[in-house]
Amino acid sequence: MASPGWPTALVEGDVGLRPFRLRDAQAWSESRIRNEEWLAPWEGRQPSLPPATWAERHSPGAFAAMLRSMRREARAGRSLPFAVLHRGSLVGQITVSGVVRGAFQSASVGYWVDRAVAGRGVIPTALAMVVDHCFTTVGLHRIEANIRPENGPSLRVVRKLGFREEGLHPRFLFIDGAWCDHLCFALTTEDVPEGLLNRARHTG
Repeated sequence: MASPGWPTALVEGDVGLRPFRLRDAQAWSESRIRNEEWLAPWEGRQPSLPPATWAERHSPGAFAAMLRSMRREARAGRSLPFAVLHRGSLVGQITVSGVVRGAFQSASVGYWVDRAVAGRGVIPTALAMVVDHCFTTVGLHRIEANIRPENGPSLRVVRKLGFREEGLHPRFLFIDGAWCDHLCFALTTEDVPEGLLNRARHTG
């Protein structure tokens, strides 16, 4: 059974969010391959997987396998994987994963965006929409984001939105052949009673 509030589409100005579709394969693949230098330093992978080139890992065929996995996780209520659109074009991805219910009611969020639209507020807007959706319709209490200390663009997103820095996770994620430290940032519902998107609109 999928999470409450999934599937769904969200829109704010030029920024839209929706579930991925099979016909997104080519656009996703082209964006990922074109942005290898921009994205590869921050992308984790399972250590046991055999080595593969970036192009192989981001082919249309790889997208189809990823889509099956995303849909399976969403149906199980463990994930909300969104395609990020800017003026109708696919420019990124934002995924709420590791959804835990019970007394925890928490999840993690990760995101990427095409360098061509970086700095235009696309991901901050998308993340604010996702957090609000998770805190209301989905019914979560806490959202965390884990980011490498060297990843300046991603750090600017969470700091701009007022995520609280909670500490360092040593050797947290396997990236490019090594276990890398990450900073943990989080928000709870009590932090944004007015809604994160509404707060972002008023703080610029």
